[in-house]
Amino acid sequence: MSVAIVTGSAGLIGSQAVKFFADRGLEVVGIDNNMRKEFFGNEACTAWNLHALQKEVTNYTHFSCDIRNLPTLTTIFKQFQQEIAVIIHAAAQPSHDWAASQPHVDFTVNANGTLNLLELTRQYAKDAVFIYLSTNKVYGDTPNQLPLIEKELRWEIDTHHPYFGLGINETMSIDHTKHSLFGVSKAAADLMVQEYGRYFGMKTACFRGGCLTGPAHAGTKLHGFLSYLMRCATNNIPYTIYGYKGKQVRDNIHSYDLVNALWHFFQNPRVGEVYNLGGGPNNNCSILEAIALCQKISQIPMQWEYVDENRIGDHIWWISDVSKFKQHYPQWDFQYDLSKTLTEIYVAIKEMQVEKHAYV
Repeated sequence: MSVAIVTGSAGLIGSQAVKFFADRGLEVVGIDNNMRKEFFGNEACTAWNLHALQKEVTNYTHFSCDIRNLPTLTTIFKQFQQEIAVIIHAAAQPSHDWAASQPHVDFTVNANGTLNLLELTRQYAKDAVFIYLSTNKVYGDTPNQLPLIEKELRWEIDTHHPYFGLGINETMSIDHTKHSLFGVSKAAADLMVQEYGRYFGMKTACFRGGCLTGPAHAGTKLHGFLSYLMRCATNNIPYTIYGYKGKQVRDNIHSYDLVNALWHFFQNPRVGEVYNLGGGPNNNCSILEAIALCQKISQIPMQWEYVDENRIGDHIWWISDVSKFKQHYPQWDFQYDLSKTLTEIYVAIKEMQVEKHAYV
């Protein structure tokens, strides 16, 4: 049986990938040591999600392993080397702010951990597909140089700009910009994934996501925008907006839609590819607009405050141009819009609160 190795398998994208690929007949090997709890505290613990996977997915094998631990990773790859068909690398340190407080940990997890997985793939499963969950933060704050116009509830790009109606494409430079240390560690990994594709002829791809979201997201203050925002709305937790008048725009893609895209790439892989993949022109919102949506769905007025200083390297306006991926894989399209996604997150938060706390 073909094997899919999924890192960060108890996280948002990892757990969705486990279920998606297992449903399609692959044996799934998960690698996750719940480091998200170490990064962000008990509220970010993913043990509840791992428990659900082990209960629901019969063709799932779990390894509690740090992706920086090369000897243990090597043992796993050797064990399954004859069957490995795809590696979905979703494990990461995902926060700007946390990276600045622990630069060595951030870089070794994001960059060195990715190198470990790439080299093991080359040694033991060179014909396998390697899919890396990158980030739009590899572009740094270059998007903030775009000609933006302030509207009542959001910033928007000038109607005469080529990005209007489409979003930002993969030709944007990643040089001469302030990335944040997180953006740098992810960019290092991103470039390495491309290089292993082009240099060694491996089937690799970087998916540069915007805001990835869904009901399995353990959202916290430092990471997980929509999930954390809805949790604040549901539990009457004060939310803080940092800078740009709360009008900064994010595109949001449901974990199912993203993993479905990974599946399409796996079915017909390419070498050293890069894709911007987020919610696109139809699934984006400012923070102010997201607050209004959360209040509408939860029927609870939100408490929020505004701090004028923005986060370092934060984007004022980001919408992903997904047309390159759609051109390469025309059978793929979105199944979730923003309202459906937020409603699903709200229902999941209400249902999971008791179960989740049992595994903290």
